[in-house]
Amino acid sequence: MYQIRLHGRGGQGVVTAAELVAWAAIADGRYALAFPSFGSERTGAPVEAYCRIDDKPIRSREPVTEPDLVVVLDPTLLGQRFVFNGIKSDGTALINLPVAASSATGTGTGLAPRAAHVRTVPATEFARQRTGRPLPNAAMLGAVAAATGIVPLAAVRDAIAARFPRTIAEANAAAATDAFEYLRFAAHAASEVHRVHT
Repeated sequence: MYQIRLHGRGGQGVVTAAELVAWAAIADGRYALAFPSFGSERTGAPVEAYCRIDDKPIRSREPVTEPDLVVVLDPTLLGQRFVFNGIKSDGTALINLPVAASSATGTGTGLAPRAAHVRTVPATEFARQRTGRPLPNAAMLGAVAAATGIVPLAAVRDAIAARFPRTIAEANAAAATDAFEYLRFAAHAASEVHRVHT
């Protein structure tokens, strides 16, 4: 079973992002379950949501305490150590960071020291460029597809199309594609540098 925990703030679409990952997995022929952590629901308050994906029916509705993937939609939460609690030693931390911040921290080393793989993506910037709004959730879905392969980009785009009206869906699908390509290019560039130096 692949387990995902998403962190963000109220109003960023954290719960919607978890649901869309689940829908994408179902569209890809797998079982999935997404649900939020109920607590304060005011705009700006920290929010958690969870998604589980498997090849067989899922019965657990417990919070995800040992995630394979932690998705951080709001970088202001990085100072909260609980964000990375329980992440598996071979897990992935996927963090929404502006390009300047990503460059300053390299690949994000030190942001999630227990994760084997730390990836950063300027999801808010892609969302703003494509939709005119700083809502990173759809862009982060494209990043999830690129960073983990747990769902294909086509399924992510289909889930977005099924959830939103056409114009909004197209803009969000474009943001997801931008994030997907950004991470794929970064991974390709890193492998080329590694190949040159070995």
